[in-house]
Amino acid sequence: MATPLLEKFTRDIVFDIKHNKIVLPTLPEIALKARKLLNDNKSTSTQISKVISADAVISTRLLRVVNSPLYRTQSQIEDVRMAITRLGNGIVRSLVTSLAMEQVYRTKLSPQTNILLKQNWEHSVQVAALSQLIAQKFTSLSSEEAMLGGLIHDIGKLPILEYSERIPELVSNQKALQKVLAVLHPQIGSLILKTWNFQPYLIAVTTEHEKLDRNPDSGVDYVDVVLIANILSYIGTDHPYTKMDWSKIPAFNRLNLPPEECISTIKAARDEIAQIRQLISA
Repeated sequence: MATPLLEKFTRDIVFDIKHNKIVLPTLPEIALKARKLLNDNKSTSTQISKVISADAVISTRLLRVVNSPLYRTQSQIEDVRMAITRLGNGIVRSLVTSLAMEQVYRTKLSPQTNILLKQNWEHSVQVAALSQLIAQKFTSLSSEEAMLGGLIHDIGKLPILEYSERIPELVSNQKALQKVLAVLHPQIGSLILKTWNFQPYLIAVTTEHEKLDRNPDSGVDYVDVVLIANILSYIGTDHPYTKMDWSKIPAFNRLNLPPEECISTIKAARDEIAQIRQLISA
């Protein structure tokens, strides 16, 4: 794809988004209501459960999660309110959003573009699972928020794929489309999360997870975790990330995590990663 065409595509999509000529992906109403309550410390589990129970898919998955090996208690939990109390607002907020994200990715596109959409969702689920594991084992950050960060890190690709269908030349040229996705998705992702009123640290994940040389003065953050998870997700492929010297990437050093140790930990936790993936997308 010629650079002028790429530049024009970039200008057009950003202009159309900012002038409301493109409808950005929206979270389902139930998820928005639930997130609002879950962000309010004054909300009760009864109030939250009433909202979540209105969505059979979300409430069923929540019960599946609370009774999974990752969170299982001595007795089976069959009540949404009890599940919320057991898991806590933070975990429930991340789970509700992850389930809503799955619905967002059910957008119907042309067969060619839909393949890329499905691949992007599968990649996001893998990065989410890796992010949760890395945060849990190597940081004091919330593993559930890290999981959510991994799940939304590439959300900017969704409207790009939809918009690209207006340009047959682009849809038929997979290499060019991949280049557009790589260049634009951080910026578009930031716009989406701002409209969803996400926290700044999650917006930063979308905008900075590809900046391998980032090395801020602050402590370890969610961008570090998702950045590393994103790199690790390509193990076993010919992606350019697999050919780099990971020891020179600041995020690994910021977590005090030698790449070799990280890889061995991931390999040893394959079953746990599979469980997390299943909870996100089953």
